[in-house]
Amino acid sequence: MIPKRKQAALATVLAGALIAASFAAGRATRAEPPPGTAVPAAAAAGGALPPSFAPLVREASPAVVHVKVVSVVKAAADGPFGDDSPFPGFRFPVPPSRGELTRQGTGSGFVIRKDGIVLTNNHVVENAKEITVALSDGRELQATVMGRDPKTDLAVLRIEPKDDLPVAELGDSDALSVGDWVIAIGNPFGLSNTVTAGIVSAKGRTIGGPYDDFIQTDAPINPGNSGGPLLDEHGRVVGINTAIFSRSGGSIGIGFAIPINLAKQLVPELEEHGHVTRAWLGVTVQTLTPGLAGPLGVEAGKGALVAQVAPDGPAAKSGIKAGDVITRYDGKSLDGHASLPTLVAGTPVGSTVPVEVVRDGKTRRLEVTVARLADEAARGESGPSQGKWGLALRELSPAEREGRDLGAREGVLVAGVAPGSPAAEADIHPGDVILRVNRKPVGSVDELRREITSTPAGKPLLLLVRPADGNDRFAALAAR
Repeated sequence: MIPKRKQAALATVLAGALIAASFAAGRATRAEPPPGTAVPAAAAAGGALPPSFAPLVREASPAVVHVKVVSVVKAAADGPFGDDSPFPGFRFPVPPSRGELTRQGTGSGFVIRKDGIVLTNNHVVENAKEITVALSDGRELQATVMGRDPKTDLAVLRIEPKDDLPVAELGDSDALSVGDWVIAIGNPFGLSNTVTAGIVSAKGRTIGGPYDDFIQTDAPINPGNSGGPLLDEHGRVVGINTAIFSRSGGSIGIGFAIPINLAKQLVPELEEHGHVTRAWLGVTVQTLTPGLAGPLGVEAGKGALVAQVAPDGPAAKSGIKAGDVITRYDGKSLDGHASLPTLVAGTPVGSTVPVEVVRDGKTRRLEVTVARLADEAARGESGPSQGKWGLALRELSPAEREGRDLGAREGVLVAGVAPGSPAAEADIHPGDVILRVNRKPVGSVDELRREITSTPAGKPLLLLVRPADGNDRFAALAAR
């Protein structure tokens, strides 16, 4: 949930919806340039630029809703840097305070079924005691949560309208290309049905979550846009506005939306069961850097380097070992390590799939039967556990210690960071090495956990961190 404060530094986007739409998509009117007029490159490539998005907006806006939330949370103690933290990043900020706090928040959403099913972000409604959905016609209805998935920041709500509601038409996010026009509709800072436009800046972005595959856009997205739709030029939902990168709290043209196709896969399960069941492979993977690729006999960036294998897990039983490079999973090649968790999560539990690995320069084909993902088992492979601080940790290998200029008993590797967690808000990233906790050196996961456990309740956690591509710095994690 994004609080009503100008410091609220993130908007949120989310992928999608489920059922077929009940209204025809609006199409932006196009005009042909007069003879002799220079045609923009974009028009030459795929059609004239739309002179107005007004027809599209008239069709799409009625399905967009304003989500108002009242929640009670344990507030964090003030951090050492206050509002001037030198470590900005991807976060869902909470105003520093003490004790228990009743907080009013606001976000966006959109109707995906005419009987009152609404899609929004998980962080908009997380910890909510009361949820009100304001429709475009001015009506306000109480909402209940049907299901939530923190790992993808998706939530499904139900309201009870007296008549059928206008429904957003869902598009195909896979069909988007970089450079395509997109339109965001939402409620930034509580300003209902605000419309902004831009283009797709990039696809497949990761910003720290276990299943990230974000659409990046320069369409202005601000606090309160969270959960609202990102539309293509035909008025179809292609993404759910979820996050922005900002040092000021407002849009600087770097926004992120969850692809609608991901949401289409998860909404039915959230409606039926309230949660998502995922498969588990049982490995911790890392980026295959050029320095590691050469000795391993593979191409840099292609595949996922297995850093750790869970004992008695599916990977261990199939013969996968630490140091293997997974290059293909279930017939799909891996462009990088970040694509593996998503592929595994989408595999039906109990299925046996082929996995290709490179070991000692030779390709091997193995058969793996994936198991059900449990919170503890998921820690290394699918990202961080849902602990208080949002950190997933593992030991450093001798080669990693040497490459990071660390001693034999120095540092613990951050394997993952939960979106919206204190670690994410402090700009901690996977690949960082934690050197000290509350000024005490740590050299193993057990030592780090002991220091975390000894931190007094309500006090921030002070870390000395060595980023993968920067100098050592301190970071303060606010307690919740």
